[in-house]
Amino acid sequence: MADELTPETPESDEEAMQQRKNGLYPGVSDELAENMKAGWADTELRDLQPVAQAAHTAARRAALSARFPGERLVVPAGNLKTRANDTEYSFRAATEYAYLTGNQTEDGVLVLEPKADGEGHEATLYLLPRSDRENGEFWLSGQGELWVGRRHSLSEAATLYGIPTDDVRELAGKLRDATGPVRVVRGYDAGIEKALTDKVTAERDEELRVFLSEARLVKDDFEIAELEKACASTARGFEDVVKVLDKAEATSERYIEGTFFLRARVEGNDVGYGSICAAGPHACTLHWVRNDGPVRPGDLLLLDAGVETTELYTADVTRTLPISGTFTDIQRKIYDAVYEAQEAGIAAVKPGAAFRDFHDAAQRVLAEKLVEWGLLEGPVERVLELGLQRRWTLHGTGHMLGMDVHDCAAARTEAYVAGTLEPGMCLTVEPGLYFQTDDLTVPEEYRGIGVRIEDDILVTEDGNRNLSDSLPRTSTEVEAWMAGLKG
Repeated sequence: MADELTPETPESDEEAMQQRKNGLYPGVSDELAENMKAGWADTELRDLQPVAQAAHTAARRAALSARFPGERLVVPAGNLKTRANDTEYSFRAATEYAYLTGNQTEDGVLVLEPKADGEGHEATLYLLPRSDRENGEFWLSGQGELWVGRRHSLSEAATLYGIPTDDVRELAGKLRDATGPVRVVRGYDAGIEKALTDKVTAERDEELRVFLSEARLVKDDFEIAELEKACASTARGFEDVVKVLDKAEATSERYIEGTFFLRARVEGNDVGYGSICAAGPHACTLHWVRNDGPVRPGDLLLLDAGVETTELYTADVTRTLPISGTFTDIQRKIYDAVYEAQEAGIAAVKPGAAFRDFHDAAQRVLAEKLVEWGLLEGPVERVLELGLQRRWTLHGTGHMLGMDVHDCAAARTEAYVAGTLEPGMCLTVEPGLYFQTDDLTVPEEYRGIGVRIEDDILVTEDGNRNLSDSLPRTSTEVEAWMAGLKG
């Protein structure tokens, strides 16, 4: 990695200029500085069209405006976060910001200003302009365009996102001088929050966050198409993994993680969450993301992974696969029970149903199996009333899905987990059974086996549609699919 010329990154263009004048940049003569100012072609992009979701983001902003009339609303994208020393994590824009703008650049801020007549809001997208060649910022600053790449000019961004733009470096001062009620989405931009310290309250800001979370419960056509795209890429990622299981056996779970990650980066933005590549008894750890264990023939692989599209919508799919290509009798018995539970859960997903219905349906099947196998004493109603099955089922059967893998997390209980399903909602159905290696309450043959099957289900007008159904689910189909891929 190249080392910057600067002893430290300037805080502003003015500081960068002053540092150059003071000779703080090693090897930068006045002649070189003057030379770097001139001789650059005009690269302004003048034939741009609005991004595909511009009409949708405009409708989302209109709904937000209607909910908070007469109030200034501030929604930041967030800032770069340091990974170590002078390197940063890859930037991922705040979900609320990307949902309302379609933009994904760091330091951006969407501001909705109440119109003077009190009717609605005027939106402004505050962004960093192009790097300044006159003061040398573009090549002397660690965040200049020569170092990290070209960014859109303010006029280009206005065209792309359909929102008037302004220089974000001037926003903090404007906010400090602002009058009237203000709300801000917290947790993403400390500088913006500091400028609003005496103008906002935690309670009012939480109302804004909750509204934006609940607004995403029902997906529009653009969002559904993105989720379909995410599921299709994810299915190809699972196929990639099956094809290289022999290489994973020779190395570790990391080979599986890296294989799926390649698909996510080629076809999308990233993985939507840390991939769970849990082989053998690691499958009994619900969020096993260390992915540093062995991949052994005869064991199961629980792969829970999802591609995040370039527009930041993620899939969330799990398949439990026999590493050798064939289930053992006990593995098949447990797998088939989980499949039966998932089928019951998916059947319960329909408009007008309570959100909890699919969880209850899946848990009932698993409780019945545990009683049938002699692991729990019936009747099943008693088991469910006391929640005894949870020793081995452990988690809820699903959650909303969208731009966040656990989408709409700030929604009120009555709007989400105690709410009713509507067409356009998308959720996961993911029952599982997990028998820990040290669980002395089950026969030894069960221990170390973990099975989860997860699909992404869209609520439709007349029922549901499985967006990830291109991946097989029955034990027989899984074996045939793996055999075909391994050739």
